[in-house]
Amino acid sequence: MEVRRGPAVGPRPYPLPPDKRVGYALVGLGHLTLEEILPAFGECKKSKPVALVSASPEKLKKVAQQYGIKPESCYSYENYDKLKDNPEVQVIYIVLPNSMHAEYTIRGAQAGKHILCEKPMATSVRECELMIDACKKANVKLMVAYRIQYEPYNRQVKEMVRGNKFGKPKYIEAQNSQSSANPDHWRHKKDLAGGGSLPDIGLYCLNTSRFVLGTEPTEVFAYTYSTPGNPLFKEIEEVVSWQMRFPEGVFVNCVSHYNTHDSRFYRVNTERGWIHVDNAYAYTGQQLQTSHAEGPAKMKNQMVLSEKNQFAAEMDHFSECVLENKAPHTPGEEGLQDHRIMEAIYQSAREGRPVKLPEVKGTDVFRGPEPKPV
Repeated sequence: MEVRRGPAVGPRPYPLPPDKRVGYALVGLGHLTLEEILPAFGECKKSKPVALVSASPEKLKKVAQQYGIKPESCYSYENYDKLKDNPEVQVIYIVLPNSMHAEYTIRGAQAGKHILCEKPMATSVRECELMIDACKKANVKLMVAYRIQYEPYNRQVKEMVRGNKFGKPKYIEAQNSQSSANPDHWRHKKDLAGGGSLPDIGLYCLNTSRFVLGTEPTEVFAYTYSTPGNPLFKEIEEVVSWQMRFPEGVFVNCVSHYNTHDSRFYRVNTERGWIHVDNAYAYTGQQLQTSHAEGPAKMKNQMVLSEKNQFAAEMDHFSECVLENKAPHTPGEEGLQDHRIMEAIYQSAREGRPVKLPEVKGTDVFRGPEPKPV
């Protein structure tokens, strides 16, 4: 008799008791920390918030009360280095404007704490190198918070592409666009952001393409544009459009735009089908569709997976690395490689010509071991 089985379920949730979880200090209490990261600890199995760092005493007090964090575990940027004396803190999570990532990563490493840093990793290749060197010197771990690499739908696409589910990949179309209306936000200040739409939202197209394919681009060609007179783009670019050439003839076309309606998707086009992800880079709501040929028929399917909180998944992975003393899946070297490519993209746009990149042989060269299923 045939036995029908439902969809496979994930691993059973066996959370660690509170006293066994890895303690995190959150540096920066902006929207991302308050609206996404702190609530995500409620879905973590191995991580807990134990300290806060902010320039606002009022905000520190209020948030600490909400999450049961001790008053003595609330710090300003001036006494940030005193985290070294807090044994509850094992990891510092840097959630600051891009230009502050390097300083607070280096100081955090010197305090003897492992570092989880938001993307983009920094504002330049040189800053990334200094961050990596500081963490190695202090013998602490450094991970970049590429949450997409821990999200189930994007991980499913990676497995399908690398397994040649519908034949070899041929080209990828990727877009990440949104409308921004506040010229005073730090993301519109070049000194704080390091750039415009590329390092903020374009990075998702870049990093996800590298993640899905597992290989590295050998050449980029790009251009940028900003609407004259628009106060949003006095210092940063409005749009970046670029193409990357990957090994075996694979091309990736990307667009990041700061002045259009939200659109976050990519499509991997293969020999016998395609794989398309809507809301690919969003915090929730990913939708995965595929199309392929079966004889004369064209099949179109929608794949539904159990959603996981992306911030909880990445934090628990890093906590596991701390507890088991292993390398993270997205270490500093992964962030450094993205900055090398972004600098080449900007160079191409300035000079109006393709820019070649050093050849990188192998698969997942800049990544650590695969994360365990969550």
